Amino acid sequence: MDSPETPASSDPLEELLGVLDLRHLGQARVRVEGVDGDEESDLGESVSEVFVGQSQKMPHGRVFGGQVLAQAVVAAGRTVAGGGHDTPRPIHSLHGYFVRPGDDNHPIRFAVDQIRDGRSFSTRRVQAIQYGEPILSMIASFQEPAGGLDHQESMPAAPDPDSLPVEDFADLEGLVPRGYLRPRPVDLRHVEGPINLRPGRQPASRQSVWLRTIGPLPDDPLLHAAVLAYASDYSLLEPVIRRHGLAWADPRLRPASLDHAMWFHRPARADEWVLYTQSSPSAQGGRGLAFGRMFAADGRLVASAAQEGMLRIKE
Repeated sequence: MDSPETPASSDPLEELLGVLDLRHLGQARVRVEGVDGDEESDLGESVSEVFVGQSQKMPHGRVFGGQVLAQAVVAAGRTVAGGGHDTPRPIHSLHGYFVRPGDDNHPIRFAVDQIRDGRSFSTRRVQAIQYGEPILSMIASFQEPAGGLDHQESMPAAPDPDSLPVEDFADLEGLVPRGYLRPRPVDLRHVEGPINLRPGRQPASRQSVWLRTIGPLPDDPLLHAAVLAYASDYSLLEPVIRRHGLAWADPRLRPASLDHAMWFHRPARADEWVLYTQSSPSAQGGRGLAFGRMFAADGRLVASAAQEGMLRIKE
């Protein structure tokens, strides 16, 4: 059978959990032979753990970048042992490039190279593969829990998330393909208001978004990190779009994520409110750069993110 058996569900959160429940296929062996006369370039044979997962259906038929990023986090994390602790080392950073568009009708293989397991850190390289070609290339690092210096930026003031309207995308009815209106597994509430249909009131390069899953998640730290990575890709390029007076429904806009980096600072739950503050320092050459900070409701800085995207305007 070509794809994992994850039953279709009308519950978007249940669907996401099914997509993140990767199936282990086994091991693949790769041999890198060196250049003639250069022994150090001969890396010999290595073993990759291979997992497979399916995709959420998207209206344009392309895999959502946050989904494949989250699946890569799960695949990498499943190969990391616990070191001196009973639980696996938690992820502390990832750096990925979106290489090709993914096909949401075809399963994705994830080949995980166990680059190194040291006393404190574990490093993994993940290739997300479709039709024999990579669609995402990511390196992730996991760290043994440790003490040390500790400081953080202060959480900015923001209205209570429950005081903000639920975003149901009803204002897009009839203006975008119906697939774009499908329920999401993550509840997003824009402090400055969404820019789905029309531009923001001010051409600002900053915004804040409250987010959490629409229901509870299992008590699995790797899963919560993966879901935060998934959610981080929803709106991170919006400060660029907002700054230039654009909206997602603008037919001239051609967006695509190019890369994504994320640092996990402190434990967090993706099913509890997180304030995601975002800013864009620059846009040029058809690309826009954005940074994000994720704060738990109690003020702890739990993660940071950065992304550059292609943002072309076709007249």
